[in-house]
Amino acid sequence: MSWTTALDVAGAVALLLGAFLCLAGAIGLVRFRDTLSRLHAATKPQTLGLILVLTGLALTLRTWAAVTTLVLLAATQFFTGPVSAHLVGRAAYRTGTVDKESLILDELSEALEQAEAPERGSPPE
Repeated sequence: MSWTTALDVAGAVALLLGAFLCLAGAIGLVRFRDTLSRLHAATKPQTLGLILVLTGLALTLRTWAAVTTLVLLAATQFFTGPVSAHLVGRAAYRTGTVDKESLILDELSEALEQAEAPERGSPPE
């Protein structure tokens, strides 16, 4: 077996695994009932799935232009996906759309109370 055949097989396996993870994330978005669970399904498997798809493409294409573009796409997804999900989760918590009884540990309520305490005590201008 030549190196090109081995790289093509590894690329195909990475593409299939990435597609499966993206499918699992999409099913999780439909099946989960609350915002935080849906955010988990939207970020974890989708990010890893996309990185596996891009890895499979890089192994299949094997050109420097394609590999550098795919690495840039993977880095962008790796850094922006979890940050945007974190911001959406905080916004959902602040607007009251999160089921607080299903949370095991709620660290955000203490932080919000401490942040709002100085605002309440300040004199009106």
